[in-house]
Amino acid sequence: MNVVAIFDIGKTNKKVFLFDENYKIVWEKSVNLEETADEDGFPCEDIELLKNWIFEGLAEIKTLNNYVLKAINFSTYGASFVYIDENGKILTPLYNYLKDYPEDLIDAFYKKYKGKEKFAAKTASPVLGSLNSGMQIYRLKEEKPLLFENIKYCLHLPQYLSYLLTNEAYSDITSIGCHTNLWNFKKMKYHKWVKNEDIISKIPPLHYGKDIIKKDNEVAIGAGLHDSSSAIIPYTINFTEPFVLLSTGTWSISLNPFNNKQLTFEELQNDCLCYMQYTEKPVKAARLFSGNEHEVQTKRLAEYFKVPVDSYKDIYFDKKIISNLRALNFQILYPKKYDFDILKECPFQKRDLSTFNSYEVAYHQLMLDLVEQQVFSTNLVIHNSPVKKIFVDGGFSKNSIFMNLLAEAFPDIEVYAASMAQASALGAALAIHHNWNPKPIQNDLIDLKFYKH
Repeated sequence: MNVVAIFDIGKTNKKVFLFDENYKIVWEKSVNLEETADEDGFPCEDIELLKNWIFEGLAEIKTLNNYVLKAINFSTYGASFVYIDENGKILTPLYNYLKDYPEDLIDAFYKKYKGKEKFAAKTASPVLGSLNSGMQIYRLKEEKPLLFENIKYCLHLPQYLSYLLTNEAYSDITSIGCHTNLWNFKKMKYHKWVKNEDIISKIPPLHYGKDIIKKDNEVAIGAGLHDSSSAIIPYTINFTEPFVLLSTGTWSISLNPFNNKQLTFEELQNDCLCYMQYTEKPVKAARLFSGNEHEVQTKRLAEYFKVPVDSYKDIYFDKKIISNLRALNFQILYPKKYDFDILKECPFQKRDLSTFNSYEVAYHQLMLDLVEQQVFSTNLVIHNSPVKKIFVDGGFSKNSIFMNLLAEAFPDIEVYAASMAQASALGAALAIHHNWNPKPIQNDLIDLKFYKH
């Protein structure tokens, strides 16, 4: 059986999958690797451990007699650089994008390049410190100039993993184009600061996501993709009518591949950004920290009502509870204008739990509040575009309260819960489809469940 191997590297879970020619998963393995720390003691990915795990995984796949390995690709979390010298030796730890960034360095940088507002709008990158991976390179150059001199290439993590197997260094537009501060979305080329600071010489040439690097013994190897951009590929291949993908996990990210209007500074302040598709088209996106909020608040509810923390899994949408809560709220506590930022703070944080007579009622209220935030966030990317459908995947797609309330909130748009196994891994396999798979792509890759409003 011909297969493609995809290494799907998350912050927590590292997975490897084999997909057959119909894109069904036929073999998989996953692991959680121990973190290490950088020179400041800040936790970070242990790149050596990851490297060894990938080589072990490949060695194991080659011993499987039922499969013929035709291609390999990578999808990994973004905003992380590996710096190598001319012999391919790694020069620094894989710095964590959550690491604090020196304020004075940020201020000096933006001052030099026309201020935060203009710069952020051009690069479609909110000001996020280390989460703008270009700023990691800038910091290295300013703080460790000698080390910077020794760098032959800065490689985003997916491209480094590809380099391990091909010995060829490339950049990829999905990694470069995701809130890195490196790309000028207006001119569709690197922002001029990258040249001014002589960083351009350390960035290898761009490689197209659909192309492979080399066919050693008939194995095609992709250059790797940023996981958020990879996850949208199965949808753009299956659906041509304008849609928004609401990808839910720790973050809920609304992705609109049909909105190519330039980001405004106000949108950037509201946590909007652009991702780049592997076809070089921007995707407007809005982020909300709602999976995290759900976790925090369900713990709070479990403690208050003295129930197990995952009790919400047994609670289903109850129309009556919702209409009672709405009637109540409109009378007393529902001023539509909030005295806080609805996108940064969930209204439920301020609610007094003693006003709810059961866990079930309180949980319905939490979902009402989370969906209200979600509607604000998703509307930022729907704005002025002809969206006909919303597909929800990830955790909240399995939550009947969330799905019913969302369908109600968007009466003119069809709302679907979408499920498919491992969207970002599947996307990375589909990206290089024509390099390994002679069959046409099936149109049943995604299971849909429609929610009436």
